Amino acid sequence: MKEHFPLLRRQKKVIYLDSASTTQKPSCVMKAVTTAMVNDYANVHRGLYPLAINASEQYESARETVAKFINADANEIIFTKGTTEGLNALAAMLPELLAKGKNEILLTEMEHHANIVPWQQLAKKCGFKITYIPIKKNFELNYTAAKKLITKKTAIVSVVHISNTLGTLNDVEKLCKFAKKQGAYSIVDGAQSVSHMKVDVKKIDCDFFVFSGHKLYGPTGVGVLFGRHELLEKITPYQTGGNMIESVTKEDAKWADVPHRFEAGTTPFVQAMGLAAAIDFVSEQKLNIIKKHISQLTNYALKKLQKVDGFKQIGPNDANGIISFTIKGVHPHDIADELGQKNICVRGGHHCTMPLHKVLGIVGTTRMSFGMYNTKDDVDTFVEELVHIVEVYK
Repeated sequence: MKEHFPLLRRQKKVIYLDSASTTQKPSCVMKAVTTAMVNDYANVHRGLYPLAINASEQYESARETVAKFINADANEIIFTKGTTEGLNALAAMLPELLAKGKNEILLTEMEHHANIVPWQQLAKKCGFKITYIPIKKNFELNYTAAKKLITKKTAIVSVVHISNTLGTLNDVEKLCKFAKKQGAYSIVDGAQSVSHMKVDVKKIDCDFFVFSGHKLYGPTGVGVLFGRHELLEKITPYQTGGNMIESVTKEDAKWADVPHRFEAGTTPFVQAMGLAAAIDFVSEQKLNIIKKHISQLTNYALKKLQKVDGFKQIGPNDANGIISFTIKGVHPHDIADELGQKNICVRGGHHCTMPLHKVLGIVGTTRMSFGMYNTKDDVDTFVEELVHIVEVYK
């Protein structure tokens, strides 16, 4: 599999175990981006010359590819800069849809900062209350508590699909069902799930779903915001300007149709074509095979790590390609730094989940996370070097 990824092929000594942060890019994605800039580059939805028309058609084709990938309609796909922008956009646009008395926002204790801070700002602005679904000792959400916390006052339920720190796979279908019963809008952060499991937004039955291209083997600078078409029709865009309008007078403006009204300015059309190539690549490799491979690697790594002196896993046994851990007496930053000197790439710290680490009573963890390109040899080398580090610090 590494032969598809130029960086890993050329720098054979690099062991990349930080895919939860961002994934390496296959050759086909690089080719798609280069082709878009060298052969097909022109601003989309503006020019009437063949180059611009061709670029526009490819951009809309990329939208169709994304829609098919998550079982949505093309007019429900909005291209963004990434998950963070998608969540910020929703925090800016949803308030106008909220009924009177809907003044509570429900998150989980395992959320990434990108799914906390925008809602905190909204709560300050509108006087809303934020509550959190607690996690249990087994690192899973407390669904009994969740059902009680979602009430008639709940306006928004925004939850992570797979925790970027714990690797916990949340039952988002159940949470969306709870939300719908109480008339709340449901949002799912799929940044960690789309790269190695089949996502079906209709099956999940969420109102909105967000993810980033760079965690899906695609380029940086592009992401996706899925929204139910009937809801998008009711929402006022939070960014205005070129490309998202149908007409403008000195006094007013009329928006373009959904989803284009939500894509102000020059869109990330080159990146969108790269994302489409990444989705085609992942689809060719088959998500169920990728999922199985990553699951097997996770289990293999956990068995080996249990034998490391002072090792403590912070997360469930079925960690979905993410293993966060502590080593007694060694700071996570020291582990990450020492491994980095050996060209082993892992993450050390709070992983943009400071509230979660406070709940767990720890300052941080070391996190290894797998992509489709990782092997058992990667794990063996990682564990071997980790043992040496522990011996030195002990």
